[in-house]
Amino acid sequence: MIKTNIIDIQKLRSDFPILTRKVRDNKSLVYLDNASTTQKPIQVIEAIHNYYMYYNANIHRAVYQLAEEATNAYEGARERIAKFINADREEIIFVRNATEAINLVAYAWGRKNVGKDDRVVISELEHHSNIVPWQLLTQEKNAKLEYIRIDSDGLLILDDLYNLLEKNNVKLVSISQMSNVLGTIIPVDKIVKACHIKNVPVLIDAAQSVPHIPVDVKKIDCSFMAFSAHKMLGPTGVGVLYAKKEYLEKMQPFISGGDMIKEVHKYETRWNDIPWKYEAGTPNIADVIGYGVAIDYLTNIGMDNVREYENELTRYALDRIINVKGIHVYGTRDIEKRGGLISFNLGDIHPHDLSTILDEDGIAIRSGHHCAQPLMELLDVAATSRVSFYIYNTKEEIDSLINSLERARVIFRI
Repeated sequence: MIKTNIIDIQKLRSDFPILTRKVRDNKSLVYLDNASTTQKPIQVIEAIHNYYMYYNANIHRAVYQLAEEATNAYEGARERIAKFINADREEIIFVRNATEAINLVAYAWGRKNVGKDDRVVISELEHHSNIVPWQLLTQEKNAKLEYIRIDSDGLLILDDLYNLLEKNNVKLVSISQMSNVLGTIIPVDKIVKACHIKNVPVLIDAAQSVPHIPVDVKKIDCSFMAFSAHKMLGPTGVGVLYAKKEYLEKMQPFISGGDMIKEVHKYETRWNDIPWKYEAGTPNIADVIGYGVAIDYLTNIGMDNVREYENELTRYALDRIINVKGIHVYGTRDIEKRGGLISFNLGDIHPHDLSTILDEDGIAIRSGHHCAQPLMELLDVAATSRVSFYIYNTKEEIDSLINSLERARVIFRI
């Protein structure tokens, strides 16, 4: 195991029960699909367990002790998440995932502010979750969906954005901060600065960035940001929409019902204050509490340390994987411009076949189009294999990956 000056990996790995599991004929699990979802430390698992065991109650609705404890734990998680990205508490909206957060903006903001012949701008790097909502919106409104192109290294051609902004009918730019396929880290600060000159709001899909790099929404100055708990040690079924208060005050609720109201009369309703205005019905209380503990876990490590350690892993992995005969790696080789994931193809082996071979060795990777089919079309491939790292991965696991790739190469005579 690695023991660096940054993180004691052996001690950290002991917090993750699943990492001791044996798979495929008693092989040690090597989990390298963290861009899809991360494993959970025992602290998060116990927090969810303790809620159901000791203070299960609905929130915001009662004054007995259990309800107060649940409400305090739930709202305490909101406070910690807000601090984690340097937001104000009332700017944090709990949703199911980043996908729902983007859809909330598309419906509650987009359908009021985007009209005929207006433009919504995204990039060729986007996940389907940051494509399909804007396709639906622009089709419905007879507006235009425009794309910022990428170059051969997978970096954005920012001149495309600047040229589009000059047309004066761009209503929104929605962009990923980190590609889930190429790992490209997008210079969102430059994008936001250019958009602000034209009074254009920016939504950032931060599902891949918030778990891995320090993110400060006040410094970035974006209008909206979406991310998910399950990609950063938290449970599934919880996501966050960050939005500036000025937008939340003006937008109409996406979902209506209980808890998002102050008063309901026969023919009129008064909305609750933000953030609760956008959180209708009984929320996912236990998992929000678990998410708060995941935030504590990452905060204790420090996101600068997370980034530094993942850089170390990614540099090591790239140095090793590019020496595998027949390998083709996609995206920039500049570690400072990419996150901790690598997409590749090995010879003419289909990624699903390669994933199956690696699975026989206990190595879990992702194969497919990664919910980014327009990018796959641009790369002229049907699919890729992808390995993605997190704070509990090790160089020894990367060595196991390389050995398994070499075995696959021999099997398929690459």
